Amino acid sequence: MPELILPHRRAFLAGSLAAAGALVLPGCATTGQFSFTEAIRRLLLLSTENAFSRLTAPGGYWDQQVAQIGLNTFFGNRGNVLSNILTSTLFKSRLEDVVADVAVDASYRAAPVVADAVRTIGFANAVDLIRGGPTAASSFLRGQMGVALIDVMVPEVGNALRVAQDPLVGQLIAGVTGVDLGGMATTFSRTVDNAIWNEIGNEEANIRANPSATGDPMLMSVFGGARLL
Repeated sequence: MPELILPHRRAFLAGSLAAAGALVLPGCATTGQFSFTEAIRRLLLLSTENAFSRLTAPGGYWDQQVAQIGLNTFFGNRGNVLSNILTSTLFKSRLEDVVADVAVDASYRAAPVVADAVRTIGFANAVDLIRGGPTAASSFLRGQMGVALIDVMVPEVGNALRVAQDPLVGQLIAGVTGVDLGGMATTFSRTVDNAIWNEIGNEEANIRANPSATGDPMLMSVFGGARLL
């Protein structure tokens, strides 16, 4: 994927999250007290926006981790046919670039799905989520969404693996007989899914630890006083 495309994609991603947020932000209770359900929505929207911004940024998680995970997990040493290819620095460099681009595409397509879930899922146990652990809200949302992100990512990842145009990647796939690209895509998508939710959870924990850094009066009030609930 050309680097010049990524800023446009990140802008679209941020716009999708902002649009979802605009639909729920005015929901304070008419009594003047903050709505706990609304606070959870804001917490998750901000956590999601921060997480995807970090994940897809140049030099971010995908560049540093997912590419290596993809290379080592799925294209390990599979015999003499590939030995020369797999030990080539040029091959590893190109393959890591391809895998990183696939991961960015997957996360890019997943972001609006998470934002839409935040907008539509009711949070019946909002008080419990507010006074829960550092990742209580994101863990709850993940449980409600199930495999939604994998369902979105698998076709995209599978297609990207099949149509990779890099000659060295094509040589690798051709050399590994009996590879189940569909199964590989599913496994890779689970890795991406875990990475996304872990990062959202990290961002949630950061907000809970320092709500004043958000500049959001509702988050500062609700989570600043969460210990009193």
